[in-house]
Amino acid sequence: MRNLISLADLKPEQLARIVARAVEFGTGGVDDKPLAGRQVGVYFRKSSTRTRTSFWSGATRLGADVITFGPDELQLTTGETVEDTSRVLGQYLDALVVRTNGDVAEMRRLGGSPDLAVVNALSLDEHPTQAIADLTTLAEHFGKLAGLHVLVVGEGNSSGAALALAGALTPGLRITLLSPEGYEVPKSTMDLVDELSGGEHQVRRITDPAEVDGPVDAVYTSRWQTMGVPKADPHWLEAFEGFAIDRAFFERYSGPDTVFLHDLPAVRGQEVADEVLDGERSLAWRQAHHKMTAAMAVLEWCVVGEN
Repeated sequence: MRNLISLADLKPEQLARIVARAVEFGTGGVDDKPLAGRQVGVYFRKSSTRTRTSFWSGATRLGADVITFGPDELQLTTGETVEDTSRVLGQYLDALVVRTNGDVAEMRRLGGSPDLAVVNALSLDEHPTQAIADLTTLAEHFGKLAGLHVLVVGEGNSSGAALALAGALTPGLRITLLSPEGYEVPKSTMDLVDELSGGEHQVRRITDPAEVDGPVDAVYTSRWQTMGVPKADPHWLEAFEGFAIDRAFFERYSGPDTVFLHDLPAVRGQEVADEVLDGERSLAWRQAHHKMTAAMAVLEWCVVGEN
């Protein structure tokens, strides 16, 4: 069994293989059932529409049996340790998909059993399977990742952090992270980007829209208040003025083939205008489909263990 807790745990060729497999699932469907006879648990401590459903749907399409756990349905809430829970679940399940507001360190404790593959379906500091879905969407649409330039606009949240790490692991992929000052992707993530790539990356963190080197191949945004986590500043929205993706913002940085991405759910009229989200350049709905194909590719990689 192999965990996928952070993209930083992957080698570039492993990430490329997972993305390629997700593209295959998206275009060709499932010819066999590589997870037949396997059991997958889905443990979400926070609300979810796409990620929880996509993992359930993807696992069942691969032939697995699935059990879901709500936030108060494991004995973790009554004092059992994370390590004891992991040791027990490893005797029943092959994989456990987890969403939490905790950090990656907490999830690594849960992934300590050699008999249980743990998949990070969103932690406070990273959303690795979302980035895989994003790369899958781009690879399917453009036929490549090398040479693309993705502008990621808004809060430097878990999705932005995952895309930064994906940029470090994908040769030739250029990621520009544009955030209001004070809401950037953490420096610790950028330090990890340097470490993973040996300094040979094209991931840039900026706070001034004037510094964007356009045109770009994709404009990406996500909701500004991730998982309902409150911000310290009650007037935080003021910092995001000028960062909403409306038609004028999109056209400022786009060429004839530029696409729009959003990891959803969207707060329409806040981080994105309807005309962009629903426009002909939007791949957000195909991107949502690839949350399922990415889940399938990740589960297969973790449980079957090939490549």
